[in-house]
Amino acid sequence: MQRRVFVLASLATLGLSACGFALRQAPKLAFKSIYTGIAEGSTLGTELNRNLEASGVRLIRDARQIEEADVILEVLNDQREKTVVGVNASGQVREFQLRTRFRFRLRTLRGKVLIPPAEILLQRDISFNESAVLAKEAEEQLLYRDMQTDIVQQVMRRLAAVKEL
Repeated sequence: MQRRVFVLASLATLGLSACGFALRQAPKLAFKSIYTGIAEGSTLGTELNRNLEASGVRLIRDARQIEEADVILEVLNDQREKTVVGVNASGQVREFQLRTRFRFRLRTLRGKVLIPPAEILLQRDISFNESAVLAKEAEEQLLYRDMQTDIVQQVMRRLAAVKEL
């Protein structure tokens, strides 16, 4: 019985390796150091910086050391929006739309634009119930965090698409 389980597990492993399956790895970036002009209190900036460091890039946060950076990531806009999209017959809010907008560009110290100004806009709809306000606030924060992670992954993929400086 144990031999049979071992053989089946070996076949499953062999099948996964043959199909090209591989765990997601940090992207290979064309630059060794980057200056990010992201505000210290930005949660999106913190997550982006963490992902950059995990990919082996030296992160420069001090503007006085900007000359040491291969590239500069300029954050043009980082904002969250919440708008009402649905009300009931008595005018009470029933649905909100949450949006996260992130605009950035990537350039070298000499001004060569590697990624022109790009915008990532994500939106999620959330229902509202006044009897569950605390739960809905927690759900809203969870949706914002999910959008933030998605934006960071998209930015990392765009940075990885830069092949030469």
